[in-house]
Parts: sequence; C-alpha cells; structure tokens
Amino acid sequence: MYRVYREDGLAVTRKPRKKRRAHSRVPPATASRPGERWAIDFIHDTLADGRPFRVLSVIDIFSRSSEVLEPGTGFTGQRVAGLLERAAKGRFLVTITADNGTEFTSKALDAWADEHGIKLDFTTPGKPAENGFVESFQGRFRDECLNAEIFLDMADARAKISAWKNEYNRRRSHSALGNLSPSECLRRWKSEARSKRQIS
Repeated sequence: MYRVYREDGLAVTRKPRKKRRAHSRVPPATASRPGERWAIDFIHDTLADGRPFRVLSVIDIFSRSSEVLEPGTGFTGQRVAGLLERAAKGRFLVTITADNGTEFTSKALDAWADEHGIKLDFTTPGKPAENGFVESFQGRFRDECLNAEIFLDMADARAKISAWKNEYNRRRSHSALGNLSPSECLRRWKSEARSKRQIS
C-alpha cells in the first residue's frame, strides 16, 4: 500500500507513536503459610439473556486454593464481609489484598476486618500487577469456565462455577506448588506442620 501511494505521488502521513511512561512493576506479596495472605477481586460476565453479573473471587496465595467463587448481583461491603466470614470458618487470617473498589473500601468490610484483626492491603490504583495472583487465577477462570459455558440463569451459573471451583482446587496442579493441586498442597503443609510440632 505504501508503494502504491508513492507511485501515485501521494503523501503518506504517519501518526507519531506516543511514548508510554515506564511503571515500576511491584511483585505481588507472597505467603509462607495458609491464611497469611488472601487476594480478592471481582470479574464480570453475562447470562444467556444478556443480564450482567459479577463473580467475587478470593484465593489463598500460599496454596493457590479458591476460597470464594461466588456469582451474583448487588454486591455490597456487608455481603463481601459475610462471604469472607463464611470462608474463613475460624481460621487465622492475616492480610487480604484488594483493589480500591467501593465494596472493598466500605465501612462494613473495614469493620469486619478490624474486628478479626485482619489487615486490608489495598493496591495502588491502576496497578493490577500488585494483585497478580488473583489476576492470574481470574485469567484461568475466564478461559476455562466463563468463556466455555453458557449460563441460563443465576442458579445455572452457581452450579457450573461451583463445579469448576471444586475441580480447580482438587485436581489442578501448579508448578509453583511442586505440581501439586491446592488441596494436595494444604494436606502436605498440615502434615509437615504436625511433624514439626511432634519433634519440638
């Protein structure tokens, strides 16, 4: 096309490329035991009739296990706190990493975290890499579930998403976990923790 323009004596204008500002990539924080750091975020999708919904996803960074994968509409800070309370089941949590969404910065979630002695660690706006573990998880969830399934209604979405979550936790191996699944990683950690207590 450029050669034809030149043969006809036409001028070819090129748009100058905008220089992108370089951002320092902050690696997401890791964890040394289950519950030390959870990561939380929303992902969006639609039902077969076009109605939108969101899925709240919470992962344990140490084991990569999916602790919450809840589809729905009308999420509030109070509802998020309730889902976290149910998922925690008395376990000792230290930190939850989240973006600055209104549900995560709400008074209800802040009060719940303060009551349980949990730190809410908010990422820098515009830097999703700071919550990279949940971003990576949601990429897999999008490719393998949301893009692969048709959700007739919310009940259908809950059933299919729950089935994917169970498969992911029980059978999905991770190279970062020594090719173990999240469930296998947790079992190994518990076994090693018991052995250390017995030795001490």
